[in-house]
Amino acid sequence: MKRTIISCLLSFSLLAVSWAEEKSFSPVDYVNPFIGTTNFGTTNPGAVCPNGMMSVVPFNVMGSADNKYDKDARWWSTPYEYHNCFFTGYSHVNLSGVGCPELGSLLLMPTTGELSVDYKEYGSRYKDEQASPGYYSNFLTRYNVKTEVTATPRTGVARFTFPAGQSHILLNLGEGLTNESGASLRQVSDCEFEGMKLLGTFCYNPQAVFPIYFVMRVNKRPAVTGYWKKQRAMTGVEAEWDSDNGRYKLYTRYRKDIAGDDIGTYLTFNTQEGEQIEVQMGVSFVSIENARLNLDTEQQGKDFSQVLAESRQRWNDDLSRILVEGGTKEQKTVFYTALYHLLIHPNVLQDVNGQYPAMESDKILTTKGDRYTVFSLWDTYRNVHQLLTLVYPERQLQMVRSMLNMYREHGWLPKWELYGRETLTMEGDPSIPVIVDTWLKGLNDFDIELAYEAMRKGATLPGAENLLRPDNDDYMSLGYVPLREQYDNSVSHALEYYIADNALSRLADVLGKRAEAKGNKEEARRYQADARLFHNRSLGYKHYYSKEFGTLRPILPNGQFYSPFNPMEGENFEPSPGFHEGNAWNYTFYVPHDVKGLARLMGGKKPFVDKLQRVFDDGLYDPANEPDIAYAHLFSYFKGEEWRTQKELHRLLQKYFKDAPDGIPGNDDTGTMSAWAIFNMIGFYPDCPGEPAYTLSTPVFDKVTIRLDPKQWGRDKLVIETVRPSEESLYIRQMELGGRSLSRYRITHDELVHGGELKFILR
Repeated sequence: MKRTIISCLLSFSLLAVSWAEEKSFSPVDYVNPFIGTTNFGTTNPGAVCPNGMMSVVPFNVMGSADNKYDKDARWWSTPYEYHNCFFTGYSHVNLSGVGCPELGSLLLMPTTGELSVDYKEYGSRYKDEQASPGYYSNFLTRYNVKTEVTATPRTGVARFTFPAGQSHILLNLGEGLTNESGASLRQVSDCEFEGMKLLGTFCYNPQAVFPIYFVMRVNKRPAVTGYWKKQRAMTGVEAEWDSDNGRYKLYTRYRKDIAGDDIGTYLTFNTQEGEQIEVQMGVSFVSIENARLNLDTEQQGKDFSQVLAESRQRWNDDLSRILVEGGTKEQKTVFYTALYHLLIHPNVLQDVNGQYPAMESDKILTTKGDRYTVFSLWDTYRNVHQLLTLVYPERQLQMVRSMLNMYREHGWLPKWELYGRETLTMEGDPSIPVIVDTWLKGLNDFDIELAYEAMRKGATLPGAENLLRPDNDDYMSLGYVPLREQYDNSVSHALEYYIADNALSRLADVLGKRAEAKGNKEEARRYQADARLFHNRSLGYKHYYSKEFGTLRPILPNGQFYSPFNPMEGENFEPSPGFHEGNAWNYTFYVPHDVKGLARLMGGKKPFVDKLQRVFDDGLYDPANEPDIAYAHLFSYFKGEEWRTQKELHRLLQKYFKDAPDGIPGNDDTGTMSAWAIFNMIGFYPDCPGEPAYTLSTPVFDKVTIRLDPKQWGRDKLVIETVRPSEESLYIRQMELGGRSLSRYRITHDELVHGGELKFILR
């Protein structure tokens, strides 16, 4: 008995300590920026502010002497990979979670001893990595230099702690992730440099090219400065670029402008043991003058520690919009890191004076609000923008306005926009579900008539005139897109159009009713006709259903199914006739707007459920790509099968989302995979893009409090509580919304936010 009492007291004491430690933590303390930095997650641990233009990232995917980390020897779409260890500098302005290499330039590198400007020679191994929101640090073992970086929204600052002796800071404008070459550089004073680097050609689009402008400052006058430029080496009769034999020429006395494909500058210092030198970098996509203005405005009178404190506070404020209680420390870390990744893109494009480069134009325009860029919409239309709408509505509204301004400037809504250039990456017409979902949920402070005009243009113009739907002629006349080339992704294209047209039909129906209420009968008839047109189009997926295989199947121009057909072809991102980045199993249930109709095609509820369960049981589900990420939620469309959703989501979260470098199952896709985890950890998910509704599932946490904008949603918080009899409790026994019993597993957005309190009682 005495032993039992002591044991209980000890347990209580340990619980009290654990509770106290938990209470002392802020959301920012639960972020692990190393999650997703391997296993092709393509995130990075660099310093960045929420939705910031600037990110300062350790660059380790290029430079080792044996070419093991040469970006051209392997497909590196990220500046950093967790298992690599050859550091060649900090890149400024980077992408997070993408599958194509781009940006990752303006490489800043500290060295000591004899000067070398060849990145294959001056790189260093490192240890003692540390990272947290707004901060990264390592120790370069070759040089005994501690490096640290942090950022403001448009600028970065590095702090290098040097040993005694001759030390150098290198700015390399020739290397990086981008495939574009060309840069210019000028020394303004002993401590300041300015210039430009050309970037672009993301995902093979040769026209998606743009410049980045910069101003760099150091807080100590160097003893020596100079430029370098890589020389062409003679190989055979003609002079060709030879990366192995080309030599670097040092310009030790020249101080005017220098330009070329592979240039840089070096600054040499005589340092004392432990001496710290800070390097500031301001950037702009408008001009050098604006880069300097951004730097002066955001870092004037601040040192490294002040900039870091402000960055950390920005992150904690944003992460605190969702507070979770219960769950394990690992689950909290997975959750808040996912929220951190969600808030990296889209990022602001305008400078502090509001100027930005107009879409597909040489014009410089000025915005009053935020102008956003990096719209990876084929990914983010599924869940990122729905989460932003709920939790960060002021940002989502500015993003939709940015998309409409792109239409004003360019004549088209964005598909995969990058710094004012349209890359035309991936399929479909993904702006439509984003804009429709935003407006139908009540974020109405934008020009919906202009938005409808823009969306209808993409949906109805002939293919030869249509930037977004180049195969629209077949789609409009046949109701599907036939396979005209073996790997033309025709089925994937059409499935995306069906989802977009379903969303457009929903909006047209609402706008028609609004016009009718206002007495505008002719306008109402036009909208109603559009609603019918787009609804009927959205059901064209039925053409692709093959009873022989029980899956969707490509159709040839003669109307016959493609043969020979293997629904498994296309695993592991291999080419597949008709399908992009997947196979027939990854796409067959990709009809979120007509789940019951798809079930009827398959023979009813039981065959549908059995076949869907087979996807999970036989390993046919791909957690690393978007088309099938909402499959688990589809069980809940059928009464009595909701437990399957709860079971599979629990399993998928446990298996694929971890507090580890491989803790994301594939490309994070600018926050899309992270948004999937966030929604499913708090208990609901928007499985049909463009429909303002959610499917409910078992939350991971005991309590989730989402801070709401009362002006937008009419209340200041949404609370999700879960009563679980034991740690093993998984399945939902009972639900309540706003204090009333709830028996449905799908609810509308309005029901959720107006209910205010969602309660799950498990069994």
